Amino acid sequence: MTTVAIVPTSNASGEKSYCAIAGDKQSIGKTAGQALDALTQQLGEVEFRALLIIDNFQPDQFFTSAQQQRLSELMTMWRNARDQGNSFSK
Repeated sequence: MTTVAIVPTSNASGEKSYCAIAGDKQSIGKTAGQALDALTQQLGEVEFRALLIIDNFQPDQFFTSAQQQRLSELMTMWRNARDQGNSFSK
């Protein structure tokens, strides 16, 4: 079974989208479902079985809003570095 991660992302203007990632493949959609559907097409699996764990991505006692924002910023910086072939350390 293929492991898929779906994470919320924001672009520079603050628009939210979702990125679905499986190995070296990824897709982006306006919703988590759109991102997953696009990724499934890339994987080319004829029969798709899944166990979905859905989180509401709201701040809580363990992961505050400020921490979520910082993680989003770091992930954007890491993706940019990766896409440009650079290393990333923050």
